Amino acid sequence: MKKYSIRNSKKYFKDNPNGYWFKRKLYGWGWVPVKWQGWLVVTICLAIFIASIYIGETDDAPGAVIIGLILMIAIIFGFGYWKGEKTKFGRI
Repeated sequence: MKKYSIRNSKKYFKDNPNGYWFKRKLYGWGWVPVKWQGWLVVTICLAIFIASIYIGETDDAPGAVIIGLILMIAIIFGFGYWKGEKTKFGRI
């Protein structure tokens, strides 16, 4: 596996022969969206969370915000594992 750094991180994210929607982060644990489908998933998740905040404020239902947050995290993790590179903690 090639060694990448912050300087050439763009090259790492563009090097995507398997067509992953999400690539492993250079440092730490998690994913970064690298294709438009990944960015669409992130946008939809943010819209769900913002809608849950709005519903929680207008209907005086604070549980809606918690449900929206849990749903957003579940969607991101689900798509990350399904359409993303296998993660591991540490440096690539």
